[in-house]
Amino acid sequence: MLFTPVKLDGAYIIEPERFEDERGFFARTWCKREFMAHQLNPTLVQCNVSFNMREGTLRGMHFQLSPFAEAKLVRCTQGAIYDVIVDLRPDSDTFQQWIAVELTADNRKAFYVPEGFAHGFQTLRDNTEVFYQMSEFYALEYAQGFRWNDPQFNIDWPKPVSVISKRDQDYANYRSTRFSQLVNSISKKVDAAL
Repeated sequence: MLFTPVKLDGAYIIEPERFEDERGFFARTWCKREFMAHQLNPTLVQCNVSFNMREGTLRGMHFQLSPFAEAKLVRCTQGAIYDVIVDLRPDSDTFQQWIAVELTADNRKAFYVPEGFAHGFQTLRDNTEVFYQMSEFYALEYAQGFRWNDPQFNIDWPKPVSVISKRDQDYANYRSTRFSQLVNSISKKVDAAL
């Protein structure tokens, strides 16, 4: 596999290294040993598929709070997406910066999203399928998000939004009072449990 770091610390574009012959090609798409060699979280506890019927569908921006923060390996298995991550780690040199990559069934790239990042995507074609490998189980109480069009980040989405869930549409902005209270509430519950 080919690991290419992006400008946000800890995030990578991962491409399969193809071994081709008259039949086509063979390529490894995940290897615990190679992930560990690049100091990436090799834990896989859950895989998810998102199928999206319409071009312009937007999902995000999502993340899970500690202690259920999750790393994700995201790839597009049908169609194409504009995949966006935002660094939410206060101690990071790239705190509150975002980056986007285009993942397609044709380019077969994957995006490694470390813990402490928000993630979202917009479909670039109808009938697009996205495959996620997750390092942590879904924990409803710790699953959070902020608005896809939050002016704090000014993410440049490539298409008008054609479909978005009510939950994603109703998220607060990252700097909102509601969001801060929610994060503080969860943090207090975690501290009390320790």
